[in-house]
Amino acid sequence: MLEAIFSLPLFTGLLTLFLPVRLGRAMLVTVALLHLLLTVLCWLLAPAPHLPHYFGNSPAGILVLLVTSFIFCCIAPYGIFYMREQEMHSEPIFLGCMQLFLGTMSMAALADHPVVLWIAIEATTLASAPLIFINRSKKALEATWKYVLICSVGIALALLGFFFVTLSMDRPGIDVPLTFSALNDAARQLDPLWLRTGFIFVLIGFGTKMGLAPMHTWLPDAHSEAPSPASALLSGALLNCAFLGIYKVHCLLVLAGLGDFSGNLLIGFGLLSIVVAGVFILNQPDYKRMLAYSSIENMGVIAVGIGVGGLGLYGAMLHLIHHSLLKSSLFLSAGNLVLGFGTKLAAQCGGMARLLPRTFLGFFAGFIGISGLPPFGIFVSELMILIGALQTGHPVAAGLFVAALLLVVAGFARIATAMAFGPVRNEVLVQEQPVRTIPPLALLLTSVLLCIWMPEPLYRTIVNTIAMIGGTVHG
Repeated sequence: MLEAIFSLPLFTGLLTLFLPVRLGRAMLVTVALLHLLLTVLCWLLAPAPHLPHYFGNSPAGILVLLVTSFIFCCIAPYGIFYMREQEMHSEPIFLGCMQLFLGTMSMAALADHPVVLWIAIEATTLASAPLIFINRSKKALEATWKYVLICSVGIALALLGFFFVTLSMDRPGIDVPLTFSALNDAARQLDPLWLRTGFIFVLIGFGTKMGLAPMHTWLPDAHSEAPSPASALLSGALLNCAFLGIYKVHCLLVLAGLGDFSGNLLIGFGLLSIVVAGVFILNQPDYKRMLAYSSIENMGVIAVGIGVGGLGLYGAMLHLIHHSLLKSSLFLSAGNLVLGFGTKLAAQCGGMARLLPRTFLGFFAGFIGISGLPPFGIFVSELMILIGALQTGHPVAAGLFVAALLLVVAGFARIATAMAFGPVRNEVLVQEQPVRTIPPLALLLTSVLLCIWMPEPLYRTIVNTIAMIGGTVHG
């Protein structure tokens, strides 16, 4: 069952490339539902993998897989109606690559072998590149080339990092398989010099794919030019898979007694990412690029939470979940704005509250949530990271963290309020449809629900994810 989670969308994705569009649309929704069912069964039953040297159901991987599968289930039906409004001539490519993208991300979430994880994350680039180029415009071509080139170079550095991690095993008495679970058990015996070197390369390599500054330059272009359903997946799911690679190596260093080294690097890159995102959001004319820079900021928040440890680890995992839900919702609402106003320029989308009231509800509520205001979960996660930073002796990082977040919120608020309540600039070209407004609202409601009530199995999964490196749920 474990390997079927990624084998199913990989097979159906290839098949969909050659099917008629109507069958391809049915396949996309069917696979989304089956994938969610298999993921929940895997989560609750914890089946053993058929290939234990390559795959495993680690708590961190299962958490990322759950988030990926749920948001894909919301994005899939939206994507069908969005592409129908766009009258896309390459729809079979879109439908097939969406499933291939899901399959490669699922493989990355379940990988326990470093090289298999590297292959899966490299495959996500190949599966998602056609989605960015689907409109075949000059800007889309430029964004696709930047995405493929920059991410491939970054992932090559990550492979070199895994090579150095492997070298750390070249010591007497170490005879374990090259898997993350086995390396964790033998962490104290590994060579600390090679572990530190490996982490630096993995952080830079997968940090490129995760969107950490200054390796983030591909992300605003790719998220802006991709169709909104693809942008939602790129931001809500793909970045988590890249984070997972960094997190697994960070856990290895913590267990080897090198947690201060990797933690300080994560805090530094995280704070830089939040500041860079805030600066670029301030006067951002394109609202999809604004959301892309917001993703860079939120990946920085997660990096800071992991770096400070303690309660910050729990906050980081909560942030991962709620960012995926809220940012996916925002990109779907942005897709409705693109259809409704025919532009990605924020200045041309005034009067949203009057002209597109249901889209306004989703977009503005998403803005409130992603800004870290209650009742959404990011308020809780950022508060936990801040408390965790103070508890673990990082007061300077805590101060910079708050200042950088205020910079981001100020820029986002100025643009979002002007779009919602500003003067009308354009007429509505395409009217709102329930099938395109319900999915983003469902994602928002899920974020609110998880603040009020978190299922016990999900809570245990988060606790198990952070427990082995000293994470705590108590202040």
